[in-house]
Amino acid sequence: MRRLTTACLAALCLAAPAFAQDAVRGPLRIEITDGVIEPVPIALSDFVTSSIQGQEMVQKILGVVRNDLEGTGLFRTISRDAFISPVTNFDSPVAYADWKAINAQALVTGALDYEGDRIVVKFRLFDIFSEQQLGDGLQFQGSPDGWRRIAHKVADAVYSRITGEGPYFDSRVAFVSETGPKDARVKRLAVMDQDGANVKFLTDGRDLVLAPRVSPDNNRVLYTSYSSGFPQIYEMNLNSLSVTAIENQAGAMSFAPRYSHDGRSILFSFEQGGNTDLYKLDLNTRQRTRLTDAASIETAPSFSPDGKQIVFESDRSGAPQLYVMPAGGGEPKRISFGAGKYGTPVWSPKGDYIAFTKQNQGRFHIGVMRPDGSEERLLTAAFLDEAPTWSPNGRVLMFTRETPGSGGAAQIYSVDITGRNLQRVPTQGSASDPAWSALMK
Repeated sequence: MRRLTTACLAALCLAAPAFAQDAVRGPLRIEITDGVIEPVPIALSDFVTSSIQGQEMVQKILGVVRNDLEGTGLFRTISRDAFISPVTNFDSPVAYADWKAINAQALVTGALDYEGDRIVVKFRLFDIFSEQQLGDGLQFQGSPDGWRRIAHKVADAVYSRITGEGPYFDSRVAFVSETGPKDARVKRLAVMDQDGANVKFLTDGRDLVLAPRVSPDNNRVLYTSYSSGFPQIYEMNLNSLSVTAIENQAGAMSFAPRYSHDGRSILFSFEQGGNTDLYKLDLNTRQRTRLTDAASIETAPSFSPDGKQIVFESDRSGAPQLYVMPAGGGEPKRISFGAGKYGTPVWSPKGDYIAFTKQNQGRFHIGVMRPDGSEERLLTAAFLDEAPTWSPNGRVLMFTRETPGSGGAAQIYSVDITGRNLQRVPTQGSASDPAWSALMK
């Protein structure tokens, strides 16, 4: 059973996006302001290619680009049936008048070629109303099997150039895949692309696994396993799938691990003799440092992006609340003061927000606040929402949701930090505990 703090675990400030463009002073740009607008109309021209094989690949790539952009809620792709002058030559001048006539505000053109056993994709992005190219053209290449990553890279470039925000489509999410009835649930550690594709199972389901965390270099994942009968921390190499025990002292519980910003150390909760505190472990030297020493339950620690502070959950005030303290230990400062219980805090990659789970009056919420506790905003409200994780650019959150009548079956949802664009992440069957990776290299 999930709740804000379980016994087994001892446990955009942005408003809605607005469109802004001045054809004289500047290019097309989606800015995050107070306004609410319709999605920006964008035309995705068929990429130029010289073979039937290439045409099939182009359609697959454009399908992913379209889904990525429309999935943000910021873009609307224009039907190709409306196109007046399809692009047939990558180097030809753009007929801006024809694209203005169908109210396109941006145009993506491209070309795809095969070079030996690799595909090469070029693309360009144009602002239709100011009649200029946005940035230089880019080229991506890879094996045909890697076409999805190329598509995500194209979508990332379009998104970043128009919004000014960092990219996030070319990333992965570790999660727990769940199958079977509620009283005999099988949980397997898995990883997928951020859009739910390319699922790879990492464990066989014989042991209960929880709360994966992906390393900053995307090569490792921390998780909590009950293979010993107690919750204990393990680390898996995502290339070799080899597993290393991190904290597995007999009769003690270790859980809620999270990597430091450089991946060289981890934070975690350790319970022994009825007391639960936060520890830091150097993964190279295995030197362990105790960070808290209180009669309360301290859990769910998360580093700030600069590695100087830690946010965590504690019930030292009588109910679970959020606290911030120096990364080396020290006196914690409470930052949550609203009604209800707070837990599972995680610092944004940009450092501007802390996301959290809140339970109040029988409802669960995913929310964000500033690191000093100000500007608290609740983004969701449901029967059970919990455990947020940030996109690499710090502008979207994924989390676990359960709904009444689902028999305990969980699903992964996403929402942007304005509270808009709530949607379910497509997975086969039930899924929980998402952990977003950094951008792929």
